[in-house]
Amino acid sequence: MRHTYLGETIQFEINYKKRASMGVQIDAYGYVEVQAPKGTSDKIVIQLIEQNWNQIQQKSKEMKERMLGPKERDYHHGETFLYLGKTYPIQISQDTTIKKDHVVFEEGILRIVVKQLEDEKIKQALKRFYYQRCKALIEKSIRKYQSDFKVKPRSIRITDSKANWGTCDSQLQLTFNWRLAMAPLEVIDYVVVHEMCHMVHLNHDRSFWRLVGKMSPNFKEQEKWLSLSSWKMTV
Repeated sequence: MRHTYLGETIQFEINYKKRASMGVQIDAYGYVEVQAPKGTSDKIVIQLIEQNWNQIQQKSKEMKERMLGPKERDYHHGETFLYLGKTYPIQISQDTTIKKDHVVFEEGILRIVVKQLEDEKIKQALKRFYYQRCKALIEKSIRKYQSDFKVKPRSIRITDSKANWGTCDSQLQLTFNWRLAMAPLEVIDYVVVHEMCHMVHLNHDRSFWRLVGKMSPNFKEQEKWLSLSSWKMTV
Protein backbone atom coordinates (compact mmCIF):
# COMPACT_ATOMS: atom_id res chain seq x y z
CA MET A 1 0.00 0.00 0.00
CA ARG A 2 1.16 3.55 -0.76
CA HIS A 3 0.16 6.67 1.11
CA THR A 4 1.05 10.31 0.52
CA TYR A 5 1.12 12.71 3.45
CA LEU A 6 2.76 16.12 3.96
CA GLY A 7 4.06 16.01 0.41
CA GLU A 8 5.87 12.70 0.83
CA THR A 9 4.93 9.16 -0.15
CA ILE A 10 5.56 6.04 1.87
CA GLN A 11 5.05 2.41 0.90
CA PHE A 12 4.13 -0.17 3.51
CA GLU A 13 2.64 -3.61 3.96
CA ILE A 14 -0.23 -4.53 6.31
CA ASN A 15 0.04 -7.84 8.14
CA TYR A 16 -3.21 -8.85 9.84
CA LYS A 17 -2.75 -11.03 12.91
CA LYS A 18 -4.52 -12.24 16.02
CA ARG A 19 -3.52 -9.36 18.27
CA ALA A 20 -5.19 -6.68 20.35
CA SER A 21 -3.36 -3.59 19.08
CA MET A 22 -1.53 -2.19 16.07
CA GLY A 23 2.19 -1.66 15.71
CA VAL A 24 4.69 -0.45 13.13
CA GLN A 25 7.90 -2.34 12.34
CA ILE A 26 10.77 -1.23 10.13
CA ASP A 27 13.22 -3.91 9.02
CA ALA A 28 16.95 -3.67 8.33
CA TYR A 29 16.26 -2.59 4.75
CA GLY A 30 13.99 0.29 5.72
CA TYR A 31 10.78 -1.39 4.65
CA VAL A 32 7.69 -0.56 6.72
CA GLU A 33 5.16 -3.09 7.97
CA VAL A 34 2.02 -2.40 9.98
CA GLN A 35 0.85 -5.28 12.16
CA ALA A 36 -2.86 -4.97 12.88
CA PRO A 37 -5.69 -7.05 14.37
CA LYS A 38 -7.81 -8.88 11.86
CA GLY A 39 -10.68 -6.73 10.62
CA THR A 40 -8.87 -3.40 11.10
CA SER A 41 -9.96 -0.93 8.42
CA ASP A 42 -7.50 0.80 6.08
CA LYS A 43 -8.67 4.13 7.51
CA ILE A 44 -7.48 3.18 11.01
CA VAL A 45 -4.14 1.96 9.63
CA ILE A 46 -3.64 5.22 7.74
CA GLN A 47 -4.35 7.18 10.92
CA LEU A 48 -1.64 5.22 12.72
CA ILE A 49 0.82 5.88 9.87
CA GLU A 50 0.09 9.62 9.91
CA GLN A 51 0.33 9.85 13.70
CA ASN A 52 3.83 8.37 13.53
CA TRP A 53 4.82 9.86 10.17
CA ASN A 54 7.99 11.70 11.20
CA GLN A 55 9.35 8.81 13.25
CA ILE A 56 8.62 6.31 10.46
CA GLN A 57 10.26 8.47 7.80
CA GLN A 58 13.33 9.11 9.93
CA LYS A 59 13.75 5.48 10.97
CA SER A 60 13.25 4.19 7.43
CA LYS A 61 15.80 6.68 6.11
CA GLU A 62 18.34 5.69 8.78
CA MET A 63 17.97 1.99 8.04
CA LYS A 64 18.38 2.51 4.29
CA GLU A 65 21.46 4.68 4.86
CA ARG A 66 22.86 2.03 7.16
CA MET A 67 22.51 -0.58 4.41
CA LEU A 68 24.56 1.63 2.09
CA GLY A 69 27.30 1.88 4.70
CA PRO A 70 29.47 4.87 5.64
CA LYS A 71 29.48 7.61 3.06
CA GLU A 72 32.60 9.44 1.95
CA ARG A 73 32.83 12.48 4.17
CA ASP A 74 32.86 16.07 2.93
CA TYR A 75 34.66 18.76 4.87
CA HIS A 76 32.63 21.82 3.97
CA HIS A 77 30.50 24.28 5.91
CA GLY A 78 27.30 22.62 7.09
CA GLU A 79 28.46 19.00 6.82
CA THR A 80 27.35 17.22 10.00
CA PHE A 81 29.25 14.98 12.39
CA LEU A 82 28.20 13.07 15.49
CA TYR A 83 29.21 14.32 18.92
CA LEU A 84 27.79 12.87 22.15
CA GLY A 85 25.00 11.15 20.24
CA LYS A 86 23.75 14.12 18.22
CA THR A 87 24.68 15.53 14.82
CA TYR A 88 26.18 18.99 14.57
CA PRO A 89 27.33 21.06 11.60
CA ILE A 90 30.95 22.04 11.12
CA GLN A 91 32.15 25.58 10.51
CA ILE A 92 35.60 25.96 9.01
CA SER A 93 37.87 28.99 9.19
CA GLN A 94 41.49 29.61 8.26
CA ASP A 95 44.03 31.27 10.53
CA THR A 96 47.65 31.12 9.41
CA THR A 97 48.85 32.53 12.76
CA ILE A 98 47.70 29.65 14.99
CA LYS A 99 50.23 27.21 16.41
CA LYS A 100 48.04 24.14 15.89
CA ASP A 101 44.84 23.28 14.04
CA HIS A 102 42.01 22.77 16.50
CA VAL A 103 38.27 22.28 17.00
CA VAL A 104 36.00 24.03 19.49
CA PHE A 105 32.43 22.93 20.18
CA GLU A 106 30.21 25.88 21.02
CA GLU A 107 26.62 26.96 20.39
CA GLY A 108 25.81 23.67 18.69
CA ILE A 109 28.58 24.03 16.11
CA LEU A 110 31.90 22.21 15.65
CA ARG A 111 34.15 25.17 14.85
CA ILE A 112 37.30 24.03 13.06
CA VAL A 113 40.27 26.39 12.75
CA VAL A 114 43.13 25.34 10.46
CA LYS A 115 46.23 26.91 8.97
CA GLN A 116 45.51 25.44 5.55
CA LEU A 117 42.09 24.82 4.04
CA GLU A 118 42.76 21.23 3.08
CA ASP A 119 40.44 18.27 3.66
CA GLU A 120 43.15 16.19 5.30
CA LYS A 121 44.05 19.00 7.72
CA ILE A 122 40.38 19.41 8.66
CA LYS A 123 39.97 15.65 9.08
CA GLN A 124 43.01 15.37 11.35
CA ALA A 125 41.86 18.33 13.45
CA LEU A 126 38.50 16.61 13.95
CA LYS A 127 40.14 13.32 14.92
CA ARG A 128 42.35 15.05 17.48
CA PHE A 129 39.25 16.72 18.93
CA TYR A 130 37.50 13.37 19.29
CA TYR A 131 40.61 11.76 20.81
CA GLN A 132 40.92 14.53 23.39
CA ARG A 133 37.22 14.57 24.24
CA CYS A 134 37.08 10.78 24.43
CA LYS A 135 40.02 10.69 26.86
CA ALA A 136 38.42 13.31 29.11
CA LEU A 137 34.99 11.63 29.02
CA ILE A 138 36.40 8.15 29.68
CA GLU A 139 38.50 9.35 32.61
CA LYS A 140 35.49 11.15 34.09
CA SER A 141 33.34 8.03 33.72
CA ILE A 142 35.98 5.84 35.36
CA ARG A 143 36.17 8.21 38.33
CA LYS A 144 32.38 8.03 38.54
CA TYR A 145 32.35 4.24 38.91
CA GLN A 146 35.69 3.56 40.60
CA SER A 147 34.22 3.45 44.12
CA ASP A 148 32.20 0.38 43.09
CA PHE A 149 35.36 -1.61 42.34
CA LYS A 150 38.12 -2.84 44.64
CA VAL A 151 40.66 -2.84 41.80
CA LYS A 152 41.83 0.05 39.65
CA PRO A 153 42.99 0.13 36.04
CA ARG A 154 46.76 0.26 35.66
CA SER A 155 46.54 2.41 32.55
CA ILE A 156 43.95 3.99 30.25
CA ARG A 157 44.58 4.42 26.54
CA ILE A 158 42.57 5.84 23.65
CA THR A 159 43.11 3.94 20.41
CA ASP A 160 41.96 3.74 16.80
CA SER A 161 40.48 0.26 16.90
CA LYS A 162 38.49 -1.15 13.99
CA ALA A 163 37.10 -4.05 16.02
CA ASN A 164 36.43 -2.99 19.61
CA TRP A 165 34.84 -0.18 21.57
CA GLY A 166 36.98 -1.10 24.54
CA THR A 167 39.24 -3.80 25.93
CA CYS A 168 40.69 -4.89 29.27
CA ASP A 169 43.70 -7.20 29.46
CA SER A 170 45.01 -9.38 32.28
CA GLN A 171 47.26 -6.52 33.42
CA LEU A 172 44.16 -4.33 33.99
CA GLN A 173 45.09 -2.05 31.13
CA LEU A 174 41.98 -0.47 29.62
CA THR A 175 41.76 0.80 26.06
CA PHE A 176 38.89 2.66 24.42
CA ASN A 177 37.98 3.62 20.87
CA TRP A 178 38.16 7.37 20.21
CA ARG A 179 34.89 7.17 18.26
CA LEU A 180 33.07 6.78 21.57
CA ALA A 181 33.13 10.58 21.79
CA MET A 182 30.44 10.44 19.11
CA ALA A 183 28.15 8.35 21.33
CA PRO A 184 25.70 9.55 24.00
CA LEU A 185 27.08 9.84 27.53
CA GLU A 186 25.05 6.86 28.74
CA VAL A 187 26.63 4.71 26.00
CA ILE A 188 30.12 5.88 27.00
CA ASP A 189 29.32 5.03 30.61
CA TYR A 190 28.17 1.56 29.59
CA VAL A 191 31.35 0.78 27.65
CA VAL A 192 33.42 1.98 30.61
CA VAL A 193 31.40 -0.18 33.02
CA HIS A 194 31.74 -3.15 30.66
CA GLU A 195 35.52 -2.91 30.61
CA MET A 196 35.81 -2.18 34.33
CA CYS A 197 33.76 -5.31 35.02
CA HIS A 198 36.40 -7.22 33.07
CA MET A 199 38.89 -6.18 35.76
CA VAL A 200 36.89 -8.56 37.97
CA HIS A 201 35.80 -11.16 35.40
CA LEU A 202 38.04 -11.40 32.33
CA ASN A 203 35.56 -13.50 30.34
CA HIS A 204 31.88 -13.08 29.49
CA ASP A 205 30.47 -15.62 31.91
CA ARG A 206 27.27 -15.25 33.91
CA SER A 207 29.06 -13.59 36.80
CA PHE A 208 30.38 -10.95 34.45
CA TRP A 209 26.95 -10.14 32.99
CA ARG A 210 25.36 -10.08 36.44
CA LEU A 211 27.89 -7.45 37.48
CA VAL A 212 27.33 -5.47 34.27
CA GLY A 213 23.56 -5.62 34.82
CA LYS A 214 23.98 -4.41 38.37
CA MET A 215 26.14 -1.47 37.32
CA SER A 216 24.30 -0.65 34.09
CA PRO A 217 20.69 -1.98 34.22
CA ASN A 218 19.85 -0.61 30.74
CA PHE A 219 22.99 -1.93 29.05
CA LYS A 220 21.03 -3.67 26.30
CA GLU A 221 19.68 -0.31 25.15
CA GLN A 222 23.24 1.06 24.94
CA GLU A 223 24.41 -1.98 23.00
CA LYS A 224 21.50 -1.52 20.62
CA TRP A 225 22.47 2.13 20.05
CA LEU A 226 26.01 1.09 19.15
CA SER A 227 24.73 -1.68 16.90
CA LEU A 228 22.43 0.66 14.98
CA SER A 229 24.66 3.75 14.92
CA SER A 230 28.27 2.54 14.63
CA TRP A 231 28.18 2.72 10.82
CA LYS A 232 27.86 6.53 10.92
CA MET A 233 30.52 7.13 13.57
CA THR A 234 33.10 8.22 11.01
CA VAL A 235 35.37 11.15 10.23
